[in-house]
Amino acid sequence: MNKLKIEPITKPFNIIIDNIASDKSISHRAAIFSLLSNKKSIINNYLLAQDTLNTLSIIEQLGAKVSIDKSRVTIIPPKNIQEPSDVLNCGNSGTAMRLFCGLLSSINGIFILTGDKYLNERPMKRIIQPLINNNAIIKSRENNNKAPIVVEGQKLKSFTYNAKINSAQVKSALILSALNSKNISKYKEEELTRDHTENMLKYMGANINIDKDLYININPLKEPLNPLNINIPADPSSGFFFAIAASIIKGSQVTIKNVLLNETRIEAYKVLKNMGVTVIFDIKENIYEPVGDIIVKNDKLNSIKIKDNISWLIDELPALSIAMSFAKGTSKVQNAIELRVKESDRIKSVVENIKLCGIKCKEFEDGYEIIGGNLSKANINSNGDHRIAMSFAIAGLKSGMIVNDINCIETSFPNFEKLLETLKGNLNENQNG
Repeated sequence: MNKLKIEPITKPFNIIIDNIASDKSISHRAAIFSLLSNKKSIINNYLLAQDTLNTLSIIEQLGAKVSIDKSRVTIIPPKNIQEPSDVLNCGNSGTAMRLFCGLLSSINGIFILTGDKYLNERPMKRIIQPLINNNAIIKSRENNNKAPIVVEGQKLKSFTYNAKINSAQVKSALILSALNSKNISKYKEEELTRDHTENMLKYMGANINIDKDLYININPLKEPLNPLNINIPADPSSGFFFAIAASIIKGSQVTIKNVLLNETRIEAYKVLKNMGVTVIFDIKENIYEPVGDIIVKNDKLNSIKIKDNISWLIDELPALSIAMSFAKGTSKVQNAIELRVKESDRIKSVVENIKLCGIKCKEFEDGYEIIGGNLSKANINSNGDHRIAMSFAIAGLKSGMIVNDINCIETSFPNFEKLLETLKGNLNENQNG
């Protein structure tokens, strides 16, 4: 079990980071969506982390030709998606498993999806059951709830689906399955979730629109989509760890360059702003998605109550728990039961580890309450969850920390530790990370 020891830094920093990890959500989607074209796709600044590399391996197994030149990925799709001769390994990525499940459910062939020990314990019935309701043939263990998943693809019937879970992965899986159905399908969610799938597919030429009743209308493809030629922006979720660092270390500032600024992805920064931290969004371009810089500067840090737009900041809540631990007053997170079925039970992981750091914290079924104070050094267990590991590593910049089981960081943010060292090694300087 690898561990990371973080020593506290005692001086403020003012730093520009221009090599934050590329956006994982868009990297996965770009690779998968390239299969919907019959022409070469070019993806610049693709995230070369283990999870997203697994996705490239899977599309190769499905017949695509993939070449990588530094962070530039070129994909030549097959004429038709091929039935693979081996199991498709999604590693630790729920995004990959759920999106491939949706796509392959409507493609002729037998496909077996599996993952690591953590992914194979995550709930999959949320996508499997609605797909089965639409005529898909899918089997998995524990009553169709956990991987490995066996998909016997065939042309599916159209559907009208009212989502019971606000999940971009469920939405994306259903949209992908609908592209090869017989007639128009309709999908409706109670709360807008990440909309990268709709944005990217529409840009590629798919006929997807939202009607007056707020249903997403998905028309079957009549011909292959246009290829992608895309620059993947920096991941705001990855950048958020360094926003937290700036918020908890007095007098500090960080500028995160070329970040995805989609409204559904920057909610956590807005929460930080509502806590009293200075946060500035500077949009530079808007092609596939709005992209620009985020500037975060330490100021006061007050407690916050969070119960709305949870699906927009579900990934950042562990990092926000660190800000809450240093904030003045009592913070509370509600309506976040989805945290229990991420890479770990993040409610339990946050509460147990925050308590180890000497902070008073109370666990609820759908969230937690944190009384801010002086978070202290502790020996933390990440439970194999990269966001838990990185959140408490950032806390260590203030108090010192030992974080165990850090192999998970490599799967999503390969240069995280290097950026930590840059932060510690360039105090009071303004230079590239």
